[in-house]
Amino acid sequence: MSVATSSLRATQQAARRLATAAHAGRALSARWQKRGIKTQPAYEGHVPLNWFEAGFLTLGSAFMALANPRRGDMVAALGDLTSGPVLPRLRDAMLESAEGRQILKDRPRVNSDTVDMNKLALLPEGTFGNAYVTWLERCGVTPDTREPVHYVDDPELAYVMQRYRECHDFYHALCGLPVNVESELALKFFEFANLGLPMAGFAAAFGHLRLTHAKRERLFREYVPWAVKCGSSAKSLITVYWEKRWEQNIDKMKKEFGIWDPPEPRWSKPLSEARAAAAKRAAQASAAASS
Repeated sequence: MSVATSSLRATQQAARRLATAAHAGRALSARWQKRGIKTQPAYEGHVPLNWFEAGFLTLGSAFMALANPRRGDMVAALGDLTSGPVLPRLRDAMLESAEGRQILKDRPRVNSDTVDMNKLALLPEGTFGNAYVTWLERCGVTPDTREPVHYVDDPELAYVMQRYRECHDFYHALCGLPVNVESELALKFFEFANLGLPMAGFAAAFGHLRLTHAKRERLFREYVPWAVKCGSSAKSLITVYWEKRWEQNIDKMKKEFGIWDPPEPRWSKPLSEARAAAAKRAAQASAAASS
């Protein structure tokens, strides 16, 4: 074989290798471009994840949520990542009700900028709005502590998750439960029975391990039977347009939703103090309005 022939064959083989490499490079580039299109944020705050990232974050957030339940960011991340199969069902439940459809259309948010607390404080005692403000005063909390949704890919389903998260305190106020550990767990059992969210079930299944024996015994003896029975038979609370019901009588709301009071909880602040604080807020709001 001549040197020229060998050189020609070597050149042809090199050309074929280069063509193959170029084709592979174009295919890889196309895949990355396709991935880039899919992983563009679908809404403000959205963090797209691939299956590996989602799995890793799910395990990590579950561990952190168990180790430190005060890590609201990790609790929220776990809720986002495990809610996928349930959110379409909750959205469908909202679409089946006129009230729920209006919520999806308006997409209201719940925080101190969107809810006029002073106006609610002026409402008569016994209304839902007054009960909500009184509950906030009694528990020493605000509606501004809810983490935004980051890891739900569909924008409408992300809103459903955000809506659940921001309405959690309404469930507290309606049921008359404080924010201590056993009451939170009782409400998680209620939410799991009512809405079916995996995060609520996760908290209910493992959160009680942090309680003392006496508190755990009371939780399962008194609160859990109420939460499971009441939550499973009550109206799906994700469909309630709470902001349209501020002036409604809270006892009539409970009757409408099929909710009855839980066992008497332990409060850190007497109801009289909370009502006095709410009345003071109302007086200040009234004075400001008349000046």
